[in-house]
Amino acid sequence: MSDTEVFGWKFSKLINNKNYDFKRDKILDVCGEDNVLDAYEVISGWQNYNTTPLINLEKLSKKLKLNNIFYKDESKRFHLKSFKALGGAYAVQKITQGDKSTTVATATAGNHGRSVSWGAQRLGLNCKIFISEFVSEARADVMRNLGADVIRVKGNYEASLKECIKQSKINGWEIIQDVAWEGYEKVPKLTMAGYSVMIKEISNQTDKYITHVFLQAGVGGMASGAIAGIAKYFKRIPKIIIVEPETADCVLQSVEKGEIQKIDIKKESIMGGMSCGEVSLVPWRILKNAVNICVSISDDNIAKTIAMLEKKYFSNEPIIAGECATPGIISLIAASENENIKNKLELSDESNILLIGCEGDADENLYKKLLNEGIKELI
Repeated sequence: MSDTEVFGWKFSKLINNKNYDFKRDKILDVCGEDNVLDAYEVISGWQNYNTTPLINLEKLSKKLKLNNIFYKDESKRFHLKSFKALGGAYAVQKITQGDKSTTVATATAGNHGRSVSWGAQRLGLNCKIFISEFVSEARADVMRNLGADVIRVKGNYEASLKECIKQSKINGWEIIQDVAWEGYEKVPKLTMAGYSVMIKEISNQTDKYITHVFLQAGVGGMASGAIAGIAKYFKRIPKIIIVEPETADCVLQSVEKGEIQKIDIKKESIMGGMSCGEVSLVPWRILKNAVNICVSISDDNIAKTIAMLEKKYFSNEPIIAGECATPGIISLIAASENENIKNKLELSDESNILLIGCEGDADENLYKKLLNEGIKELI
């Protein structure tokens, strides 16, 4: 990658949040400040807990003329290869208190279910996982190997969630869902608090003030959990940019309209964990005011970005990044190559950017497929 090479990557859409008003206390009230503090205390005490790496993408920051680009590598989170390990498993522990007569259940696109399965396995609990027809067998097998009973449902993620709720009510199972709805908020708050652990770690990993954070959004759990962590652990508040697939930009459209918008997904994104039609209720209470800018991107540059990370185009070490770990990098490049957007975001040679590499090769078959596609594009 030469210094003169231009990526030519673009956003599908960008909007400013006209309702931006970041208030630390309000954000922590939504998530529960006690939950945020407890999550780190509990999770850091688990066996085999380690802080995941914060990798400096030196090559990319030099090319884009930025001070630092930090990449939080969640591929190293326990053995689950995803930030989701922090949320579902923590909620399982807090809700069940290890009561072995409890059966836990959840609907998932893959990584959340893996965390719930692992959390149940750690405590010796029965676990029921509901997946849609779009979830790969590779992801299903990982959850089966963690002792879960995996039930496939015809239709999309929403259909699997409806079936999970229905069966749980009939059988008296405890739902451990990262999505909130009216009357169901405690578990999503615990899950979000688990995700805030990433920010606690980052606050200890660098003494640089983070100026910009790019956060992926599906239903908004990771983004809002990270923002709760920012409210608690960062001395200065960075610009917060939400990134979504162009076919599932439910947060962007909700922020634009000032109220929750439900999206009819016409085409599923490769970024399956982010292909969500509606922002979750509790995360929305944080996202609607705490986010500066929302952007959406196409799937076009995902495979190439996966290959560039693995082949050390951006850093001095190879990085294994799944499809949902790429949007921050793609968005940062798109912003940096457009002078108007670069100025709007106040990106400069003094900027310290934080990107969340939220997963590794959690779906090994898909990862290999996309990596090979990306390598061909690089040749």
